[in-house]
Amino acid sequence: MSEFVIRGGRVLDETGERFADVAVRDGEIVAVGPDLSGGRVLDASGCVVAPGLVDLHTHLREPGKEEAETVESGSRAAALGGYTAVLAMPNTTPAIDCASVVRDVQQLARAALCQVEVSGAITVGRAGERLAPYAEMAELGVRIFTDDGAGVQDTRLMRRALEYASGLGVTLAQHCEDSALSEGTCMHEGEWSSRLGLPGQPAEAEELMVMRDIALVRMTGARMHFLHLSTAGSVAMVAAAKASGLPVTCEAAPHHFTLTDACCAGYDARFKVHPPLRTDVDVAAVRAGLADGSIDAIATDHAPHPAYEKERPFDEAPPGMLGLEYALALAITELGIDLARVLALLSWQPARIAGIADAHGGPLVAGRPANLMVFDPEATWTIDASGGASRSSNVPYAGREVRGRVRHTIHAGEPVVLNGEAQR
Repeated sequence: MSEFVIRGGRVLDETGERFADVAVRDGEIVAVGPDLSGGRVLDASGCVVAPGLVDLHTHLREPGKEEAETVESGSRAAALGGYTAVLAMPNTTPAIDCASVVRDVQQLARAALCQVEVSGAITVGRAGERLAPYAEMAELGVRIFTDDGAGVQDTRLMRRALEYASGLGVTLAQHCEDSALSEGTCMHEGEWSSRLGLPGQPAEAEELMVMRDIALVRMTGARMHFLHLSTAGSVAMVAAAKASGLPVTCEAAPHHFTLTDACCAGYDARFKVHPPLRTDVDVAAVRAGLADGSIDAIATDHAPHPAYEKERPFDEAPPGMLGLEYALALAITELGIDLARVLALLSWQPARIAGIADAHGGPLVAGRPANLMVFDPEATWTIDASGGASRSSNVPYAGREVRGRVRHTIHAGEPVVLNGEAQR
């Protein structure tokens, strides 16, 4: 399908909203307006036509953990969730810490159903000891570097990393977790960890590193993106840093605005995640930050694990949850904010942070690459436990009724999802 018209929808992008058809030809939007014709018609009646979603935080597991996920299966889940671009995290086996592994993942991404951007590790092997070769990875298009899954503990090394990144014009993304306070823990430290007899991680484990890295940004002037903020204190500190003019951005994951540590009461490891599920107060703070702009993006932290790993005892199971197919609906259902704000958090703001706003998240106008999605904001459905297109099924939202469902996803002018079904 090199030519088609998306007909009968409400176009909603950063410039506003209007009822219009969208004509696509040879990978590009060629017209936006009433009563367009040309090629096949994709029905968008009752739907919103918007820029495709962009995820800043996706674990695709390949290379090394293909039983949990592959680039292809993860991209299929992403497309079904309305995503036209995702940022693959580097905690693979081996880690994405050099040009050769970057090339390997980029090669795998050629068969993906969405654009797969690759992030590089901050340190070699994500071991927190030696800086990875950013320059050679940046030459291949890597724009964001992170040791996600672990915070860089050495303050001097983190300062050097920021200085190195600043000179190259790339962004460091930090998993904020002070290992001296978090080592050996498996959930939030509080009332529920005491009741359950599980070792808890205090909010301060996250907040101390947020505080430190804000100070390092002030010292170096380098850009910093804070991953999956989960506590009220973290949100407040980053909001204050932004207000003071520091070049920082941040994200929150769907599970941190929909679930609390009380969900761990049944020792079900589907609810184990790092940073851990927090308290009602923290969830309220994350929701408020998403509503008022303190938090820049919703990022899924899609983290698949095979069933046999999640069936281990809670304190032994790996942390992580699925998110790509559920993020849009959870945001629409749970946040109580208007659709334009939801799409800002899921599309054009993360596109800018990722450095791909030239092709993703931008206004739907003639001449732009055709990366967009069509969704019904009123469609209700119940999340099941299957895991959808993912190779894994660690879904913490099973049984939850949500509102908002993707009908079509268009990537690079190709309909990769039609009427809710992946096309390849």
